[in-house]
Amino acid sequence: MNKASAQPDGAPGDPRAFAFVQQLASELSKGKVDLPSFPDVALRVRKVLSDENVSQDKVVRVVGSEPALAARLMQIANSAALNFSGKPITELRTAIARMGFNMVRSAAIAFAMSQLKKVDSLKGLEAPLEDLWKRSATVAAMSHAVARRFSRVNPDTALLAGLLHGIGQLYILTRSSQHPGLFENQVAYAGIVRDWHSAIAKALLENWDMTEEIVEAVSNYEDLERVHSGPVDLTDVLTVGNLLAAFKSHPENIELNMHDVAACKRMQADRAAYEELIKESEHEIDNLLQALGT
Repeated sequence: MNKASAQPDGAPGDPRAFAFVQQLASELSKGKVDLPSFPDVALRVRKVLSDENVSQDKVVRVVGSEPALAARLMQIANSAALNFSGKPITELRTAIARMGFNMVRSAAIAFAMSQLKKVDSLKGLEAPLEDLWKRSATVAAMSHAVARRFSRVNPDTALLAGLLHGIGQLYILTRSSQHPGLFENQVAYAGIVRDWHSAIAKALLENWDMTEEIVEAVSNYEDLERVHSGPVDLTDVLTVGNLLAAFKSHPENIELNMHDVAACKRMQADRAAYEELIKESEHEIDNLLQALGT
């Protein structure tokens, strides 16, 4: 938590930003960072799935306790992204079996993120919450495609990492509701997000008992010069997935912005390979985004 004791560049000169930074530092120093506005069912699903030996019956009971989430899982299981046969699924147990626990975990988090717009305490933040949710879903879908094409990383794990890549930004955004007027200084706010979101994401995901692989990826995907030995890993996939999500609508900028990225070199892919990925995966990504509820 080395950033908890540092004053980020965005804080000086704005007392509102400074007060906000003091709050973030205090919360980080306590070591138990959480999202109080996050729907309880997502946290219950996360907790039950942290047990590697959990039974399918228990997962069905937890998911079934929230009808809206159960309906979302049914929708995902019957979506074009997962239902290749076209035969409709009508039972939650069958839907969960088809999706697998990794996808169930991702779907619960996606559901929770999409529901934050309806939380009374976050009124007025609907637009930035929607933007962050759509960006997270896009990075998730692109990371899923990158994992399948350029690595041996589990695509469903990449999907989850993509959904969570902005969780530190989400925490900062939800906390900003307690500091009216902070958004008036966009430079200060952007500086706070830049300097704090990685440390907050790490603390939050560790508190949620996420795997070390996911914590590492979400904490370090922005390090474009990251060095590691061995094959392409989840952090590499998330790095490239995030960049491709940003530039997929402007492929002419891919080579300039990704040429010297260490993760791209490890994948040994060039602009043509990425453009082919974007083109070939367009339908798959659209299906995933639709399934996630964007």
